[in-house]
Amino acid sequence: MNLKPLSDRVLVKRLEAEEKTAGGLYIPDTAKEKPSRGEIVAAGPGRVENGNTIAMTVKVGDVVLFNKYAGNEINIDGEEFLVMREDDVLAIIA
Repeated sequence: MNLKPLSDRVLVKRLEAEEKTAGGLYIPDTAKEKPSRGEIVAAGPGRVENGNTIAMTVKVGDVVLFNKYAGNEINIDGEEFLVMREDDVLAIIA
């Protein structure tokens, strides 16, 4: 895959959903929600304001939380990814 996001956009691969709850109960496939965390696979150079490029806060390899309805889903080589703005990223998981 050779994809480079532009401006302040990032390419995110969703991480797998949890199979069971904290209490130990298994979640059936019909009740699972799409996870709202993923790994940054590619990142653009940053946004431009007043002629200056403002660098991205996130980098490739970061695990992040994002809005439930953030980004656009795309399919590359049979894998699902999200393309979203850096503003849609809520937090970096350390």
